[in-house]
Amino acid sequence: MEIYMTRVNSSNVESIGYDTPSQTLRIKFNYGGIYDYVSVPAVVYQLMLVAPSKGKFINEKLKGIYQFKKIN
Repeated sequence: MEIYMTRVNSSNVESIGYDTPSQTLRIKFNYGGIYDYVSVPAVVYQLMLVAPSKGKFINEKLKGIYQFKKIN
């Protein structure tokens, strides 16, 4: 699955992307890890795009709520 990635201004996150059919939120971290969070509603992706702190958003709105897998 190819997901278009959008660069974001963050000390932890390089870019994020979203695949609507599979509801997959992809996050590429500055250190190089790429993770897919699954079954994430589109509104969560949209909120992450505008969140002032991407790292805080991940910790509060994704971790422990959505399953994820490291893809690289």
